[in-house]
Amino acid sequence: MIPTETNGPYPADGTTSLNALALSGIVRSDIRASFGSSTTVATGVPLTVTLNLVNTNGSCASLAGYAIYIWHCDQAGRYSLYSSGVTSENYLRGIQATDSNGQLTFTTIFPACYAGRWPHIHLEVYPSLATATSVSQVVKTSQIAMPEVACDAVYATSGYSASVTNLSQISLASDNVFSDGATLETPTVTGSVSAGYAIALTMGIAA
Repeated sequence: MIPTETNGPYPADGTTSLNALALSGIVRSDIRASFGSSTTVATGVPLTVTLNLVNTNGSCASLAGYAIYIWHCDQAGRYSLYSSGVTSENYLRGIQATDSNGQLTFTTIFPACYAGRWPHIHLEVYPSLATATSVSQVVKTSQIAMPEVACDAVYATSGYSASVTNLSQISLASDNVFSDGATLETPTVTGSVSAGYAIALTMGIAA
């Protein structure tokens, strides 16, 4: 079973007055652009995120129809709706329902490494899209640890310069979320800077 982690200070899941889950347009597979009053597109190395949801209480059978909400920082380490300069944006946030195979795929950008945290993607699992309206309905909260080999390659490119220093000052062992072990939260990775990266993770929950 994927470990339970904090939803962090920037979830916009109804924990505070900010709730992206209540916004029309949040259900989508491509989360690079803001939606609604802004159409700003987050720039960065392309990233495809494929998640497979399985039931640890049922021989790891696929869980269809569950909803997964993901969010992460942009190329500069900022979170939409919260960080200075992007409070009017809602990019890099989205939710989808798993298909008959318990799978879904998001199109996004590779997240930055900001000071004090290992590069990561946040996620919340809900029983369905209909129940995915606020954190009160969540059944699992966790995070994805970005693979180091891809981080090194991406952060050497233009736009990610601050991430180089930040990554050099943190490790999985010293990170306040992943220090107790990140094996079940680390995806497989393929691709390149020029072609974009793809990560895939099978996540077990007790359904």
